[in-house]
Amino acid sequence: MRIPYRMNINSKRPRLETERLLLRVPALEDLERWSEMMADENAARFIGGVSPKPVVWRMITQMVGAWELTGVSMFSVIEKATGQWVGRVGPWQPYAWPGTEVGWGLHPDAWGKGYALEAAVASIDYVFDVLGWAKVIHLVNPANVRSRRVAERLGSTLQGQARMPAPFDFEVTDVWGQSRDEWRANSDRLRSTRRE
Repeated sequence: MRIPYRMNINSKRPRLETERLLLRVPALEDLERWSEMMADENAARFIGGVSPKPVVWRMITQMVGAWELTGVSMFSVIEKATGQWVGRVGPWQPYAWPGTEVGWGLHPDAWGKGYALEAAVASIDYVFDVLGWAKVIHLVNPANVRSRRVAERLGSTLQGQARMPAPFDFEVTDVWGQSRDEWRANSDRLRSTRRE
């Protein structure tokens, strides 16, 4: 297995560790920082919009429930140097979703540090090597330049557009993606770039 990070896989509680980040199942201790992210207009704009703390509490329990029921959900991302929650990144495939997604959303104070890319690389390795997915997508609003750049750096290409499921069925999003074989070449490129 070619995974460039440490992994502790319990079927319902996986943990991934990269050079700078710990990816684990969300917990209620994440509520304050997650609520800060979802209260920020710029941070929340493309991930459901500004949401009050009671709704964020439900988001966290929804993701934990998805881990328990399906074994697929996003990770909470913890900055190892500080122990601080910096975002949520990882696999996401709720009912009627346009495909097998690895998505990301970061707290604004974590922007510009390469955390979305670092956590997405570990998550994509996880979905291909552990979950056995054949393809990964990223749903990116056409106006979301930052996320489009992350998708491009991952080696994903624009595959078309999709309408989001209810209650966001008014929204059309770009679908970026790649196959498992494409990821092998792209991940090798990303790793060699990091070593230089």
